[in-house]
Amino acid sequence: MELHIKNMVCDRCIMAVQDAAVHTGLQPLSVTLGQLVLADPVPAAALQQLHEALNRLKFEVIDDRRTQITTRVKTVIIDQIHHRTEPTALKLSEYIATTLQMDYQYLSKLFAAEEGTTIEQYAIKQKIERVKELLSYGQMSLNQIADDMGYSSVQHLSAQFRQVTGLTASAYKAAGHNDRRGLDAL
Repeated sequence: MELHIKNMVCDRCIMAVQDAAVHTGLQPLSVTLGQLVLADPVPAAALQQLHEALNRLKFEVIDDRRTQITTRVKTVIIDQIHHRTEPTALKLSEYIATTLQMDYQYLSKLFAAEEGTTIEQYAIKQKIERVKELLSYGQMSLNQIADDMGYSSVQHLSAQFRQVTGLTASAYKAAGHNDRRGLDAL
């Protein structure tokens, strides 16, 4: 049995979902961002307990197919921007289509209809949150951050940063802002 779960954005979320499943007497076969796979059959009472436990943790089991796909797109973007260990040679649109094995045009239209924004705008917001995180650490220069995040230049990063936040990345860093948002809130 495969469950799609909304609001899973990090490794701690994976551990929390796995713990919730184990505490309700279920043995997960796998837990990844946005997905929990359980061995069949799952008793209805245990499944209900799992839903309640996940809700208490601010996760939500998604039953609607369109919402599942949209959530999977978000998960791929979050994983690529926040958790990747190596850069990909693919453009984000190609990476999403390849990872989900679905037509990008279909994904793009569905995402826009469900979320009220484009995949590209969602990805930009995620990138800016990642840049804020990297700026708050103070361990990388803007050149290094721009390179790490796949920007063509610091100017491109700064222009996009200003468009989203109202400040350049340099001004944000100098002011010592710490107004980062949760990844699931974007």
